[in-house]
Amino acid sequence: MRMPGGGRLLLATCLGSLFVLVLFFQSITRPEPAMRTDSRPGKSRRSPLQTLYKGDQPELLAAQRSLQGRREHLEQGCLSHKRKRQVLSPEDLKHLIVDDKHGLIYCYVPKVACTNWKRVLMVLTSDGRYINPLAIPANEAHVAGNLRTLSEFSVPEINRRLRSYLKFIFVREPFERLVSAYRNKFTRSYNTAFHKRYGTKIIRRNRPDPEPEALEKGSDVSFPEFVQYLVDPRTQREEPFNEHWERVHSLCHPCLIHYDLVGKYETLEPDAQAVLELAGVQGTLQFPTSGKSTRTDGNMAARFFKHISPFYQKKLFNLYRMDFLLFNYSTPEYLRTR
Repeated sequence: MRMPGGGRLLLATCLGSLFVLVLFFQSITRPEPAMRTDSRPGKSRRSPLQTLYKGDQPELLAAQRSLQGRREHLEQGCLSHKRKRQVLSPEDLKHLIVDDKHGLIYCYVPKVACTNWKRVLMVLTSDGRYINPLAIPANEAHVAGNLRTLSEFSVPEINRRLRSYLKFIFVREPFERLVSAYRNKFTRSYNTAFHKRYGTKIIRRNRPDPEPEALEKGSDVSFPEFVQYLVDPRTQREEPFNEHWERVHSLCHPCLIHYDLVGKYETLEPDAQAVLELAGVQGTLQFPTSGKSTRTDGNMAARFFKHISPFYQKKLFNLYRMDFLLFNYSTPEYLRTR
């Protein structure tokens, strides 16, 4: 059975000015992508969805088979673990970046090459202002307003784009992503905003007899303290998780929004190439490759989890279980949850 692919977004009024978006799945068939025309009279070309579903390009076939398998696994996972119908607010659509020129919707996930994907989309949507993704400073790629998100459109416009655009997402092994987020936000001296915002709270809550300097600066949070903070029920009662460690299924809602393509960080380059080919820009734009020599991998994650007790390992795995299930990641061998 296929996960419903079409959707209807209804806008309801609550408490006068509060609007919510409710997504109802109606059809079990994939929406037929519309023909998209370019700017030249008399010229037309397939949309990315038409290329993906009806494509006859041999170079795409192998990649398509792998990507098709991931999408089917995601759909089956959603069917097996579906919950009651969820209400989506405009806030829930703020991670979905829209490229009207090429018919793309990308849900960005921090710590899964999202800076480079934002750079690429800035090039694609800039009408020539940007040419080389790597020439765009990383901080500029994250400036609000440089890229449009789905939350900015009216309900009919949201519906039309969800039906006819290629929707894609890139995911990563959940604990490798989590360790990467910890390393970046809590072990780098320049991330003082995160230290103040989250580090001081984590230390105050989880460290016995903290030093005054630690309470003031929050710059020496340990990984075990970070894990304790994540699994503490008070944390999510107080406020939502920060996007850097929020679960992918909570950021991108893959059981409510039918993603056509699920790329993985572990196969980033070929998967990114497939997206660019589907968008028709593979000859003019190259996805930036990472030159990092200290990228967080399974071995590094294992070293961090070595200092986490089995009790907290199990609680953390349960917290991220849905991401493991939906995106077909195995339970890490280094976990001691029994």
